[in-house]
Amino acid sequence: MLKSLISAFLMYSRLPMPKIEWKPENRRYALGFFPLVGAAIGFLFLVWYQLCTRLAIQPLLFAAGAVLLPVLITGGIHLDGFCDVTDARASYAEKEKRLAIMSDPHIGSFAVIRICLYLILQTALFTQINTFLQAIIIASGYVLSRSFSALSAVLFRGAKKDGSLQSFVKPSHRSITICMTVLFAVISYICMICADYTAGICAAASSVFVFLYYRMISYRDFGGITGDLCGWFLQLCEIWILAAVVITGIITEALP
Repeated sequence: MLKSLISAFLMYSRLPMPKIEWKPENRRYALGFFPLVGAAIGFLFLVWYQLCTRLAIQPLLFAAGAVLLPVLITGGIHLDGFCDVTDARASYAEKEKRLAIMSDPHIGSFAVIRICLYLILQTALFTQINTFLQAIIIASGYVLSRSFSALSAVLFRGAKKDGSLQSFVKPSHRSITICMTVLFAVISYICMICADYTAGICAAASSVFVFLYYRMISYRDFGGITGDLCGWFLQLCEIWILAAVVITGIITEALP
């Protein structure tokens, strides 16, 4: 279990971890521990929010730090997947060609455009976060997105028989991984709803919608999921949760 936890952090974060041997038995429960990387991001996000609040740091600087924080912790691995999938889908090619485009280390113009728009929108949305309860929902979202991402890895059909994702899926203990990821997802939902019932429900609903959309796109355009598609989903899920919290807050304040 401990080696699986370390494997998850070694693969999906840049946080310092002890070195372990890279073998299948050390990755048996790694996907089940993947949401804990989100917990680490969520915790540091809450610390950043509190620091900015106490020091009266302006919203734009807070937002820039909030956008930068997950990239620093993960090394941008999920943004890389977002870019690869964007380029592949923009090609409108056959499934095999799309999979080949995702494996290409070069970045295309469509990915550059979309990632710039994504980061601009994400920064703008973060400037609208002005309560600690909103921050709790967003922090829980980092756990939830990774819970769904790991759950899809063991439940959804794979588009390829090899690759980085399969190196975690094949040795994983399927039933235990499903139980772990569902548990983390339920805990995330409880935290969201307890923090703010209305915003929490909206954020939870948006995550389910994105999860279903992710499955549809993966099967229709690629014949299954890959590691890049898991990252693409994760980024979409997080920005939709953020948008749901912001929009709910704006509507609530506007109501008499």
